[in-house]
Amino acid sequence: MEAEIVQQMVTSGATSLATLMATAAWEQVSSRIARLFGRGEGDEQAGAELEAVRTGLLEAGEDQEARDDQTAVLRTRLRTLFRESPEAVDELRRILDELAPQVPTQPGTVHNEISGTATIHGKVVQAHTINGSLNF
Repeated sequence: MEAEIVQQMVTSGATSLATLMATAAWEQVSSRIARLFGRGEGDEQAGAELEAVRTGLLEAGEDQEARDDQTAVLRTRLRTLFRESPEAVDELRRILDELAPQVPTQPGTVHNEISGTATIHGKVVQAHTINGSLNF
């Protein structure tokens, strides 16, 4: 496999895993990721190591430097995994693609505010993008 593709997957895979670890979706996929890292023989140990990284990420909270440190651990583990098992690149890509809709792209907050002097007697609809026509 081309080195550039592997390096991209190391970087994006580590970031995606770090994001995933901070969500409820991690519970659904953690055993699959542990099997991927353990390669069928060290699944339990790999699972324990991944949980240690997850704990570090959760404890880091908003401390970006601490989060970056944990993501670096994942990058190192992925680099080693891909060197030893090149087919793991495609396996990880498949797992992450399956979960893509569940992994938030950017955490953030939403602030809704309706203001003015009008009295509202109906529904208020908020949307990012509405395609097509609406009939009310």
